[in-house]
Amino acid sequence: MFELGAEQLQIQSLARDFARGEILPGAMERDQTHEFPADIIRQLGEMGFLGMFMPPEYGGAGVDLLSYVVALEQICYADAGVGVVMSVNNSLVCWPILAFGTEDQRQRYLADVSTGAKLGCYALTEANAGSDAGAQRTRCVRDGDDYVLNGTKMWITNGPQADIAITYANLDPDQRHKTVCAFIVETDSPGFKVGKVEEKLGITCSSTSELIYEDLRVPVANRISEEKEGFRIAMSTLDGGRIGIAAQSLGIAQRAFDLAVAYAKEREAFGKPIGKQQAIQWMIADMACRIESARLLTYKAAELKGRGVAASHACSMAKLMASEAANFCADRALQIHGGYGYSKEYEVERLYRDARITTIYEGTSEIQRMVIARNFLQ
Repeated sequence: MFELGAEQLQIQSLARDFARGEILPGAMERDQTHEFPADIIRQLGEMGFLGMFMPPEYGGAGVDLLSYVVALEQICYADAGVGVVMSVNNSLVCWPILAFGTEDQRQRYLADVSTGAKLGCYALTEANAGSDAGAQRTRCVRDGDDYVLNGTKMWITNGPQADIAITYANLDPDQRHKTVCAFIVETDSPGFKVGKVEEKLGITCSSTSELIYEDLRVPVANRISEEKEGFRIAMSTLDGGRIGIAAQSLGIAQRAFDLAVAYAKEREAFGKPIGKQQAIQWMIADMACRIESARLLTYKAAELKGRGVAASHACSMAKLMASEAANFCADRALQIHGGYGYSKEYEVERLYRDARITTIYEGTSEIQRMVIARNFLQ
């Protein structure tokens, strides 16, 4: 049996209280208005939730990766749109600077991003570089003490609000992944602008946009690691990102399950609560088993990566199973609610839409299966 430690349980409780007291009450309204939760994100920063596994000397909370996972699950139980902002800032922005950046870069950026004074985004995806992340067409050209970047990124979470963008660009796109570089781009730089802001099916309070780079100059001092190391950095970073999306998926799945159980106890049909019907009981049982299985895989992946163990396949297993559990549970919760579940007045309708993205971003389910299989076939 996997048991959380005292500190992890304390963090879980803190996150649960904040999520259910401050985030959940406004989740349905944010889903309709698409308003970015700036005040909530500020509070998460003040609580130490935006740089959870960053060392205290860089403004972080200094907790382990599993503590981050249990906190993120609670935040996403209330609103997965809020949770993905937290996930990106921790896993995709803070972590690569800590792991691959210079001491100067850590000193200049981590404290502000870890505390929420500034927000970050992860600019990898392009129109033709999604699952095929090596197909980066955004160019970087060395010019003295700068690089000049030109290109467009898309589907960038936190894009409209970000103060820094972890950006991947290619010295020679014909060489694909072999010549990709990683940069810390300050979004107030000349030549940077936010393009189209997407209207999405779910997680609507999380902003997603194009980012456009037009002759943007970024100092050599803002390159992360050496030239041509960008693809390795991106792939390593995505392992942590996948754990974050697994935690997000658990939050969605658990909320769907709890709502389904409550409804099955109170809704009556044929003279008794529908939870007395075998068909409903089987759905509840299947949901519970999938959540628990996914949670154990996610906790295991966090524990392994937190100890510095090679864990790409474990991260992919967690992300695959948790995201598919979220979609399964949201679907069954809607079915249990019947016609009411199809109405926007009921929360399960929002969960059904929010769950759908989890099998797509941070690597589709098909990509996760490829990563897992390669671990055994290489």
